Amino acid sequence: MKLNGKDVFVCSCEDTMSIDADALSKALGGEGKLRPARHLCRAELDRFSDEAQKADNILVACTQEAPLFLDALEELGDDAPEAGFLNIREKAGWSEAGRAGDKNVTAKMAALIKEASLDLKETTSVTMISTGIVLVLGRGDEAIEAARKLADRMDVTVVLEGGADASPPDVMDMPLFAGNVKSASGHLGKFEIQVENFRPTAPSSKDKLEFTGIGETGSSVCDLILDMRGKDPLFPAAEKRDGYFHVDPKSPANVMEALFTMSDMVGEFEKPRYVDYDAGICAHSRSKITGCSKCLDICPTGAIEPNGDTVKYDPYICAGCGLCAMVCPTGAAKYSLPAGDGMSDRLRTVIGTYIKSGGGKPRLLIHDATFGRDVIALSARHGRGLPGNCIPFAVNQVTQVGLETITQALALGCSEVAYLLPPKKRGDRDTILETIDLVDAITDGLGFGQGRVRLVEPDDPDQLEAALYEHDSPDAIPAGDVIGAGRKRSVLRLSLDALHRKAPNKVDEIALPKSAPFGRVNIDTDGCTLCLACVGACPTGALKDNENLPQLSFAEDACVQCGLCKNTCPEKVISLEPRLSFKEEARTHQTVKEEQPFLCIRCGKPFATHASMLRTIDKLKGHHMFQGEGKLDRLKMCEDCRVVQMTAEDGNPLAHGTVPVPRTTDDYLREREELREKAKQDMKDKGLTEGEA
Repeated sequence: MKLNGKDVFVCSCEDTMSIDADALSKALGGEGKLRPARHLCRAELDRFSDEAQKADNILVACTQEAPLFLDALEELGDDAPEAGFLNIREKAGWSEAGRAGDKNVTAKMAALIKEASLDLKETTSVTMISTGIVLVLGRGDEAIEAARKLADRMDVTVVLEGGADASPPDVMDMPLFAGNVKSASGHLGKFEIQVENFRPTAPSSKDKLEFTGIGETGSSVCDLILDMRGKDPLFPAAEKRDGYFHVDPKSPANVMEALFTMSDMVGEFEKPRYVDYDAGICAHSRSKITGCSKCLDICPTGAIEPNGDTVKYDPYICAGCGLCAMVCPTGAAKYSLPAGDGMSDRLRTVIGTYIKSGGGKPRLLIHDATFGRDVIALSARHGRGLPGNCIPFAVNQVTQVGLETITQALALGCSEVAYLLPPKKRGDRDTILETIDLVDAITDGLGFGQGRVRLVEPDDPDQLEAALYEHDSPDAIPAGDVIGAGRKRSVLRLSLDALHRKAPNKVDEIALPKSAPFGRVNIDTDGCTLCLACVGACPTGALKDNENLPQLSFAEDACVQCGLCKNTCPEKVISLEPRLSFKEEARTHQTVKEEQPFLCIRCGKPFATHASMLRTIDKLKGHHMFQGEGKLDRLKMCEDCRVVQMTAEDGNPLAHGTVPVPRTTDDYLREREELREKAKQDMKDKGLTEGEA
């Protein structure tokens, strides 16, 4: 069978899986009919090679034997096609439901094959170059011994913190210094360490290393760092910093594992650019007033830093956790693995194919490609496997999946969505729970009930099975199609509208938690002067002015509740109300306040609003510059007439009253002498001597 230009190979793995060829062919809807093999990797390998030779692109439903298939393709030389691989065995066929002939399993197989056939846009990458310059940080003999194991292949320098007790090597075959690390920055291929009390070893060191010279402060540049100081790591989320190895010097196994990995880290290394950042819609700050700082607060590696009104994202430090994309209210930070609309396309394909193939009550299990993949495989091999209607959906990191993806999955017809959170990611659970609370508020308000999204945190396959089999998932939401094109807000709005159309409760508004990225801006119009500072601060255009009239309008659908308008308002008349509105007027700008312009009393030119003029007059009416007949009226004139009036009426229009005479040292000395003389006169008048006083 040919699917999306790819020849599809499916195997029953020696009949350990039940493959319904007719049903699967119908579900896939490709060209020709699927002809499943029984033992494609061994007994039918010749068939594979013969058919592959005639194809330009192939898709093999087996990942275990991928190396063997690639070897067979290599033998074809120039006739070898492009090849892709997917796993339908552990994810579908090897399960309790698969053995029972559950039709949901066939639908799931079709969904997984259809997903793998997609042509997704490639993610851009950054390049890091390591020439093998290594800095080993430690306190004693363990660090020196580890460094000597690398010295044959790499350029190694050792810095012992505080000149700790260590034996001098027989041959000084690498630079060895004492010093204290003050700070560190950088990434693989470009680290910089600041060191204090930096001193070289004394050649005359006998029973223990001694150091000479006056301690200096300097920096060291290197490609890799082996930190064996036995102290806190130099970087936040150190395990995610490429090229930095923080190991316990008392654990030989961990040290050897780090040395083994480091020995191969010479050359060019490609790293995905995980986040696509659009500064144009960032809601971080305006005019040095902070609004949203969610990505800064949550980034574990420090890859995001303030950069004026926006933020700066460092792709070399980013570890790809995706938390910034999950919490970003505007979509300025978008996870780009897969790139473009790849996530939405995959989701539509998987859920849509499953439902069209006759699968019922789909449950989406979001998992990563390491722990999640492994625990699912172990369950399939040694336990019950996944339920027939549980569709595994692999992503780079489960924490990259935010509100827009969850709502789209539900709108496409899922009964529930579950995050399979690895043990190492438990520290991020609160962020996921905030998203779950937000989805609960939306689905409950629409009448779908709560519990549509949940967190599964297994340590082993048994716990995974218990979480999936002992849980009664709700009925599926009526299936629809949501084309999730564009950034976060557009996908969110399309998905939410689709849910609203199918909702048992077609409410107009839903109250949301405080952190929600939807809501209304409430403005006390009596106190608003139409200064329009909020318009200049709004990053999304939710607040808008009118160039022809003093007017302020608001579009609720565009508001992300960043708070910039509230923090900027000089009159403090703005408050935020998190909610989700489905009203038609929420999609367009609605007038909040408007006034006729205030006209210059001299020439009739419009130059202010009535509210701002009245407030200005009220504040300045007691000021000494506006005392006297007619002077307060100058505030009611435009900028041109005000100058003309001052020049025409005042002999000295720039006068500012009597200029005070500056006080000098002589003035203070004279006053002190006068006080002394007065005191003497008082004593004389009272008949007192200086001693008696």
